[in-house]
Amino acid sequence: MKKSANSSAATFKLTGGRILSRDEIIADYRLAFQSRVASIIGRKEVLTGKAKFGIFGDGKELAQIAAAKAFQNGDIRSGYYRDQTFMFATGIATITQYFAQLFSDTNIENEPHSGGRQMNSHYGSRLLDTWGQWRSQIDSKNTSSDISPTGGQMARLLGLAYASKIYRNEPALKDKGGLFSRQGNEVAFGTIGDASTSEGIFWETMNAAGVLQVPLAMSVWDDGYGISVPRELQTTKGSISEALKGFQRTESHPKGFEIHVLNGWDYPSLINGYLTGIDQVRKEHVPALFHIVEITQPQGHSTSGSHERYKSKERLAWEEEYCCIKKMRTWMLDFGFAKESDFEAWEAEDRIIVESARTTAWEAYLTPIKNERTSALQIIEQTSAQLPAFAESLYSIAKDLRTALSMNRKAIDAALFKALVVLRGEKSPAAQNLCQFYSKYRAQNLTRYNSHLYSESAESPLLIPEIKPQYSENSESADARVVLLRCFDAMFARDPRVFSIGEDVGKLGDVNLVFEGLSAKYGDLRNTDTGIREATILGQGIGAALRGLRPLVDIQYLDYLLYALQVMSDDLATLHFRTAGGQKAPVIVRTKGHRLEGIWHTGSPIGMILNAVRGIYVCVPRNMTQAAGMYNLLLQGDNPALVIEVLNAYRIKERVPNNVDSFTVPLGMPETLREGTDLTVVTYGACVKVAQDAAIELQKLGIEIEIIDVQTLIPFDISSKILQSIQKTNSVLFFDEDVPGGASAYMMQKTLENQNAYDWLDSRPRTLSATDNRSGYGSDADHFCKPGIEHVVETVYGMMRERFPNRFPSIF
Repeated sequence: MKKSANSSAATFKLTGGRILSRDEIIADYRLAFQSRVASIIGRKEVLTGKAKFGIFGDGKELAQIAAAKAFQNGDIRSGYYRDQTFMFATGIATITQYFAQLFSDTNIENEPHSGGRQMNSHYGSRLLDTWGQWRSQIDSKNTSSDISPTGGQMARLLGLAYASKIYRNEPALKDKGGLFSRQGNEVAFGTIGDASTSEGIFWETMNAAGVLQVPLAMSVWDDGYGISVPRELQTTKGSISEALKGFQRTESHPKGFEIHVLNGWDYPSLINGYLTGIDQVRKEHVPALFHIVEITQPQGHSTSGSHERYKSKERLAWEEEYCCIKKMRTWMLDFGFAKESDFEAWEAEDRIIVESARTTAWEAYLTPIKNERTSALQIIEQTSAQLPAFAESLYSIAKDLRTALSMNRKAIDAALFKALVVLRGEKSPAAQNLCQFYSKYRAQNLTRYNSHLYSESAESPLLIPEIKPQYSENSESADARVVLLRCFDAMFARDPRVFSIGEDVGKLGDVNLVFEGLSAKYGDLRNTDTGIREATILGQGIGAALRGLRPLVDIQYLDYLLYALQVMSDDLATLHFRTAGGQKAPVIVRTKGHRLEGIWHTGSPIGMILNAVRGIYVCVPRNMTQAAGMYNLLLQGDNPALVIEVLNAYRIKERVPNNVDSFTVPLGMPETLREGTDLTVVTYGACVKVAQDAAIELQKLGIEIEIIDVQTLIPFDISSKILQSIQKTNSVLFFDEDVPGGASAYMMQKTLENQNAYDWLDSRPRTLSATDNRSGYGSDADHFCKPGIEHVVETVYGMMRERFPNRFPSIF
């Protein structure tokens, strides 16, 4: 690169032909400087107690400005929590919003990225409008919502890029990208810290991107450390670009990566590298790695520690010398774009700009809380004036609230509660007014901090009406897998956005043949085989769903869901919540579980799943007809869901509904499969058949059990049908094949506590589950590990004997 021939240094010509004007160069410098000041002030705000925690992007400013120049409308990012300068440069975030998030402002207008639910530097575009409907992505620059687990952004990144491949190459979607794509020309930008490339999910994603050949641009910010651990202890050869050279495409292996290594302080080289590299990614749909080396981290990892504790004096001196802003300043002076006096004036002005943004954000955050405190003080003081007997105590509570060091809603709520405790038992109008004020305030805050765990839009699966399956004399009787095959075939035919991915789902049509022939009928992009990589199979679905597609993600066995559980729990389950309704990814995850053979094909870790995936609906159909009805319903909705089919039921005969393409099974609505008067058995999945067989044996003993199939565990019995059964039988057994204390305990809590069913029991409730271990191999292992017919009979009989010992003599 050479200095412009223009003696006034009005422009700079990059080797790629791009011209940088003096105004653009100055604007870039000032943005980098403003971002650095924001990092410094942000750290101070944490250390002085105005914010809880801080993590910043200092040292990475120039690389992110360069990357932003290649970021176009329609592109989407899946990134790292140090990308504040990229956000400012693309216009996705402002400095004021940056501080609003630092202060945890819950006002979406002030903090649109998460509504105060995420710590600072966790960004997310509002891809949905107020009603939960998609906004156009092609007319804006976009980012998927960040998460803190290092490397956790990688799985979804693959899907964001994969969506472009589908929009470009699927004939049924060509020129029909609508709000989401212009012929697949969008690039998915990924960012990550160098140390986090040690995570397995990084390697899994990069390998899959190379196999799939998708427009994924991966930037690695390499500042030499992962908190205190240097890169030499993190990465083979001490360099992620060296370690990944085997992924680089060659003439003999054209399906691979492009790899670019750029210095994080070299402003013109960074711009040239990103502009040319991203252009290639966009046109050719070839993934690329941008390894940004020689980056500094002036303030260390975060506000939780000091980098002086683990960096040598030599390293700290190098970081001072190679500060990217300092280097750019020198470059601008050398090429005549500015004088020292210019920098002094700009930097003084920029400090004022950033401080003004901080002040604006702080006042916007604090003002409504001050107003709420004023209202709370007024109601407490009014109550004190009207009830002199309590005046002293209420005055003390008001004084403590007025002089509290922390101005927050926790203090307000606590003060109101203390006042109610003082007034306990008081029935006067003044006390009732205070109680009503508190109830309203508590309800407002519960909504403020807990909304949007599940879809609240008009497309919520809970609002989709039930359509019963229809049969006739001519209805086909076939292996149960055929019901799903007919269902999926109809899905593919009516909606070109629907595609399925997973191990063996393509050419083979799934190990149970539920997709048999669909790949040949609809093409490889609609029904696609993947490698053995559960985490990124799910991520492929999440990213594609964020871009308007409707993926059906197949995890071959429930036991293998653990590979994807981190992605499902940290990313998919929290997405709608952590964006306060700003993003959604209605992925349908299909898997098969419960009984079969051996330790890794008999798992039923439902309790683990229930505790990990709140935010995702969990469906546990007893047969394939119920599963098909759930798929039909879920595809019309906009909430992600997990459907666990019964693994050993694909060859059992079922009748294929005439309306297999349209009937629906509602969520949260249990079904009573057998009427009974003596005891209620609550179960699901493969255990339904066990309970039904046990009911025949119990009937011989004079016991009539009522069997309820819950059908979905999330949501759980929103109709209170189980309560109604217990009101009739006065006894209940919660039965499944999870470990003790797992899903059976979950069902018990939901029923006895949430539905107040305990009041109707005349004997202690019981659970029946598997042993603590998974089942060994073979029928005998299954019998002695998993609850069977005999165990149900024994447990129910024992419960009846507790109630009626004279009618039911001891078996043992």
